[in-house]
Formats: sequence, C-alpha cells, structure tokens
Amino acid sequence: MVALLRPLSAAAFLRVPAAPLTGSAVAASAVGGRRWRSVRANAGGGWLSGLLGGKGGGASTAMAVTPGTVKAGDPVLHEPAQEVAPGDVRSEKVQGIIDRMVDVMRKAPGVGLAAPQIGVPLRIIVLEDTQEYISYAPKKEIEAQDRRPFDLLIIINPKIKNTSKRTALFFEGCLSVDGYRAVVERHLDVEVSGLDRNGSAIKVQASGWQARILQHECDHLEGTLYVDRMVPRTFRIVDNLDLPLPIGCPQLGAR
Repeated sequence: MVALLRPLSAAAFLRVPAAPLTGSAVAASAVGGRRWRSVRANAGGGWLSGLLGGKGGGASTAMAVTPGTVKAGDPVLHEPAQEVAPGDVRSEKVQGIIDRMVDVMRKAPGVGLAAPQIGVPLRIIVLEDTQEYISYAPKKEIEAQDRRPFDLLIIINPKIKNTSKRTALFFEGCLSVDGYRAVVERHLDVEVSGLDRNGSAIKVQASGWQARILQHECDHLEGTLYVDRMVPRTFRIVDNLDLPLPIGCPQLGAR
C-alpha cells in the first residue's frame, strides 16, 4: 500500500486456478453474469523485498513482480468497479473472492488490496496492518505517519468521505506498480461506510496511516492508481527511496 521511507504497498487479487501458472497468464471469470479478462504476472516480489532494499541477491527491486496481481495498464485497474448486490454478499463466489484477496494481501505481504487488482471489477477492499509490519519501519517514520496496527477489515461497496481538511504527504507504493514509489498527498481523517463480509452495515473512522490505506484502496475502485495522484518529480525506484527530493518538491509530513 503506502509508506514514508520504507513504504508498504497496496494491491488486489481474484481467485486463480488451483494449478500454479508461470510467466504471464490470462484469467477470465464472471460475477453476476459479467465476464472479465485480465493479464496476471506470476513471479516473486512484493513490498517486503523493496522494504529490505532488494539486498540478498535476485532481480533488481524495480523488476520484482507480485504473484497474482494485475499490473498497471490492465483496463480493470483504470475503470470504475461495479457494486456488489447486497443479496450476493454471502454467496460462495463473493466469499471466495474475499478469501483469495486476504490470502494474496498477506502473502505479498501488503497492507491493503482491492478486488480490481486481482482482475475482479467489484467494489471490495481488504486491509490490515500488523505490529510486525510496522516494526520494519524506523520509529521516527512510524510517528510521523501516525501509524498504528489494526485488525483485518473487509469492506464491500465502500463509500468514503473526508472528516477534516488536514492532509499529509508521504511516499506510497502499490503491488500493481511493483518496485516504484512516489509522494502522494492524502487527507488525514476519513470515514468509510459499507458492508462487511456478512452483509451487515459497517462504518470505519480512521486517521493517519489507516486513513491513507483506505483512500488508496477506495481509489482503486474508481480506476485510479496512486501514480494518477502523485507529485510527478518524486516518482522513483525503491532502490532510490532514500535519495533527497528534487528542489521545489513539497516536504514530507502533515501540512
């Protein structure tokens, strides 16, 4: 999903065939009678390899690809997703998509995932930030980002609104744009309402880093990637994450 100097990524996924695929694969399935088709790349990678600076051998960080996620350029990532009919929320198909999303997010590992990232054009997001993930980041960074652990959240048909005018700029990444980061300005306080995986109403009030994750994931449902919102001159490969920002770029932190 997102982070300051050692960011976390956000991403999304769908149910894939039981037999593993190598290289690029084309997935096609249907929900509510509509079919979708997307290209998936299957190779090792994720925000954790970027977090560790790609040290320990292997391909360069920018070339790492997270298994099971569709990548920038696939139309499913650049078009609005469809709402899930309330009566379908508890169906085997939708529940299977949710299970797969959680599995892919955790294996990446990442802190958020939206269904379009796995090739499913439905308005479903999952997110989770753990103490273990947070421990990888420097203490000053954690404090600056106002980052705290939270339990798994599954939100269907989320509707987001800002609850203050406060904003902050930090680096973000995305499992659908592997190996890169850029500074994005986000609101610091939001409220998200929708349905949980049982079809019951849910409302989440979030601030700081959790609010950023929610905004990042809800953007995916509108066909928006973080690169559509980034400060262009801050875009960089993960290996250059510690290099200073160009002259004239806004400073990181709350505004």
